Amino acid sequence: MKALALLISLGWMGPAGTVVTFDSGAVGHAPAGWTVATTNGGAPPHWLILQDSSAPTQPYVLAQTSTGSADRCPLAILDNVTMRDGDVSVRVKPVSGKEDQAGGVVWRYRDPRNYYLARVDSLTRNVVVYKVHDGVRTRVSLAARHQIPANAWSILKVSARGDRFQVYLDHRRILQGFDRTFAAAGKVGLWTVADSVTYFDDFRVYPK
Repeated sequence: MKALALLISLGWMGPAGTVVTFDSGAVGHAPAGWTVATTNGGAPPHWLILQDSSAPTQPYVLAQTSTGSADRCPLAILDNVTMRDGDVSVRVKPVSGKEDQAGGVVWRYRDPRNYYLARVDSLTRNVVVYKVHDGVRTRVSLAARHQIPANAWSILKVSARGDRFQVYLDHRRILQGFDRTFAAAGKVGLWTVADSVTYFDDFRVYPK
């Protein structure tokens, strides 16, 4: 059982997909197997493994703790997993931020300037899907109004099939839309923005 738990916490790839819980990482350091980046430059982001007593999987979470200018977006990208069609989900906990308290998942990621993003924000109380193309973030869905609790965990999931995407929050479908900008497979990962401090846990990828 201990060996199985270790494999899952590090990012275990099995027939059903990949699950990462961060529970065997080194506290105070970025997790192994992830690449840290930013969209629109600025200071390097701080992605750290921290202990959190509220973590859905105990005892650790991945936290993005740095702040910066309004257009700066920290990214943490899982290195060895790609997905075109499939499901990607994470448990997200917005902790603080004056302009945004936001977190999200990215898919079909090419580089820090080109990817899809599904984002929740507890201050603006909505869920939105964007494409980031050549560094410019553009909505590809209407904003879905929804209560996003601060300092509490929500489950954000994206289901992508061809040019169609569907977004779920706590297992309820919130919105769907269509876009053809990024048709090929790409990497998956996590995202925050500007002054947001956000925690993540239980990251799951299920390619189809």
